[in-house]
Amino acid sequence: MILCDREGQALLDEGLVLIEPRPEAGLWSSTAVDLTLDGVVLEWRPKDPPGGGPIPPVMPGMPSFNVQAMMEDANCAVKVPIDPVHGYVLEPRSFILAFTQQRIRLPSRCRIAARVEGKSSFARLGMGVHVTAPTIHAGFGARDEQSGGVSVSGWPVVPDFSRWLRGQGRTVWWLSDST
Repeated sequence: MILCDREGQALLDEGLVLIEPRPEAGLWSSTAVDLTLDGVVLEWRPKDPPGGGPIPPVMPGMPSFNVQAMMEDANCAVKVPIDPVHGYVLEPRSFILAFTQQRIRLPSRCRIAARVEGKSSFARLGMGVHVTAPTIHAGFGARDEQSGGVSVSGWPVVPDFSRWLRGQGRTVWWLSDST
C-alpha cells in the first residue's frame, strides 16, 4: 500500500522515519516527497595508466574491488560543482553520480520501505535518473542517497537547475511486511 503525504509526514512527526533536513512543505505531493540534490556531481573520468596501454577493466567480483575508493580516486572520478546559474550539462552517453541533501533513515521498528524514483519529465529526454538500487528498506541507516544520472539520448541535456535541485528524485513510501 502506498502511503499519502499526510501519512508520510506523520511518520516523520513520530520519529518512525527520519529525513534530515526535513523536507519543506512545497516538496510534498500526494504520495511522495521530492528530494533535493547536493551541489556536486561525480563524473567518472578514468585516466590512462602511467605506463600507457589500455585502461584496466573494473572487476566488481574481485575481493579488492572498492567502488567508494574509486569514487575518491582522482585517477577514476572527479567531483564537479553544479553551477548555480547555468546548471550542469549532462553530455550524451555519459554517467554521473549525484547525491541528495537529505539523509534518510528508516528504523527497523517502522516497518516501512521507500523507493527513490526518477521523474518522467527527465525520462522523456532520454535521461535515466535513478539507476542504482532504488529501494530503501526498514533498518536502513543514515547516509547520502546516491542517484545515478545517465544521458542516453543523442544530445546534451541541461536540466532546468531549479527542477534539478528540487525534485530530481522522488521518494514514495509504502507499508512493508518485513520486520
